[in-house]
Amino acid sequence: QVQLKESGGGLVQAGGSLRLSCEASTSTFSTYTMAWYRQAPGKEREFVARITAAGPLLYYADPVKGRFAISRDNAKNTVYLQMNSLKPEDTAIYYCYRQGTPGSDFGSWGQGTQVTVSS
Repeated sequence: QVQLKESGGGLVQAGGSLRLSCEASTSTFSTYTMAWYRQAPGKEREFVARITAAGPLLYYADPVKGRFAISRDNAKNTVYLQMNSLKPEDTAIYYCYRQGTPGSDFGSWGQGTQVTVSS
C-alpha cells in the first residue's frame, strides 16, 4: 500500500488561504492520478480536485472552481491543494487519495487534515 500523509491544515479566517500538502511513500508517484476529497461532520466524503499523471489534466468540483488549485511535484512525491478565498463551508477534513487501478489495487487514502474556516 502507498502511504499518504497530509499536512497544512489549520484554522483560517474567511477569505484567507491555506496550502495542503500530501506526501506519498512511493517511487512511482509520477504515474498516479491524485485527488483531494473532503468530509464535513454528518456529510458524505466529496470530491474536491483531481490531477492526472499525464498532462497533467486538472479537474475541480464546482464549489471550489476558481478558488482552489491542485498541483503536483513529482520530484518530491507530493501533491498540493492551494486553497484561496476560503469560506466557512469549506470547513472539513481534507483527504489525499491515490487513484487505484481495477484488477491491480484499490488506491490509497491519507489520514486527513482538518481545515476550519471561521466567519
